[in-house]
Amino acid sequence: MSKKPIIVFEGIEGSGKSHHLSEVSKYLERKKITYIKIREPGGNPNSEKIRKLILNNKSDFNKNTDLLLYLAARSENVNTIKKFYNKKIILIDRFIDSTIAYQHYGMGVDIKLIKFINRFLIKDINVNFTFLNLVNKKNLLTRLKKRKSLNRYDKFNMNFYNKVQNGFLKLASLNKKSYQIVNSNLDIKINEKLILDKIDKLVD
Repeated sequence: MSKKPIIVFEGIEGSGKSHHLSEVSKYLERKKITYIKIREPGGNPNSEKIRKLILNNKSDFNKNTDLLLYLAARSENVNTIKKFYNKKIILIDRFIDSTIAYQHYGMGVDIKLIKFINRFLIKDINVNFTFLNLVNKKNLLTRLKKRKSLNRYDKFNMNFYNKVQNGFLKLASLNKKSYQIVNSNLDIKINEKLILDKIDKLVD
């Protein structure tokens, strides 16, 4: 594995993925290891404009429009990723597997279409490792209630989130060597240590 890997943090809303990505960022900074950090949707000025459109509570896109907007945001990020690929560690908050989990397993979009467009955009870029954060219903609802504001994707029903999380688990089962399951229902400090220990092995 490259010592300048692409490391992705996946999981449904309230699973703690963004928190752990932030902790990894701080850890790399303390160790003076260079990296870049991207989120999807978002990551650069153009992608952030698309993010606001996708997550706006007044937006009411059909599932195919949602897919194409997410992939349009990714298209804007690809040049940034290519620029630093194998040169710096790349941390990504959601990536290809989120598109499959949400748009295919959650919304029922044809997986062949998703994979076809992703291959066109990504080409020979490969994710090296993925942390999949899992959360139960109780903690998901509790964490969402604590948020100051909720976007459109924070307001789906539990049936949708269950389908998405099960979709992530199916993807993880196909890539066991490059996935780390993180039970975010456990104490957060336990998971921080688990993730940072793995990060050490990935980048040292």
